[in-house]
Amino acid sequence: MDLVLFGPPGAGKGTQAKILVESLGIPQISTGDMMRAERASGSDLGQRFDSFMSKGLLVPDDLVAELLAQRLRASDAKNGAIFDGYPRTVPQADTLKKTLGDLGRQVDAVISLEVSLDEMIERATGRRVCEACGQVYHLKYSPPPDSGHCGSCGSDRLIQRKDDTEEVVRKRFEEYKAKTEPLLGYYGDKVKAIDGVGTLDEVTERIKKAIESVKLGATNQQSQSLGGH
Repeated sequence: MDLVLFGPPGAGKGTQAKILVESLGIPQISTGDMMRAERASGSDLGQRFDSFMSKGLLVPDDLVAELLAQRLRASDAKNGAIFDGYPRTVPQADTLKKTLGDLGRQVDAVISLEVSLDEMIERATGRRVCEACGQVYHLKYSPPPDSGHCGSCGSDRLIQRKDDTEEVVRKRFEEYKAKTEPLLGYYGDKVKAIDGVGTLDEVTERIKKAIESVKLGATNQQSQSLGGH
């Protein structure tokens, strides 16, 4: 099963992707991480990436497609993958469609975590990070056990990160919406909108139910197809 995972920054997408990797037994594919690793390896493809990335230019879609095809042929990805942070544009969605199509595969479902702007602002502005050990707290949802002190190391340096302000969250949310809307239209009824508000387990359960319904639909379609012959 090949899945695309969408969600605004801070919606818990990365956490859910890791859970899905465990439950579905397929890898999480982040093209950004892959490009950086390939570039660091010094391979021929990596050097071609470097010629763009070192100048701050976007890597052409055909080079990304080459890397994707290479990754999807790996043994752990033969039964599917979870695409995180890709595609970001309709041309990239076309690239992914062709790359999967060459392997006799397709995007089976798009999981879109839905979280309101107000919720995103509340999550971010209430977040506090221990400057000493990196432990993360939330003033409302998971406050430090001793007000003002880290429960892990005892430090009193609990700070708000520069990115965790309403202004930054609002800008990122608007950018995400602007980029994602055309893709949601592109994928049409493959999109499964998931309420991203709730406990980690609650959101995970909603995603798993959506995936099961997709699997069931595919099985029924296959049965009907066989019955028609």
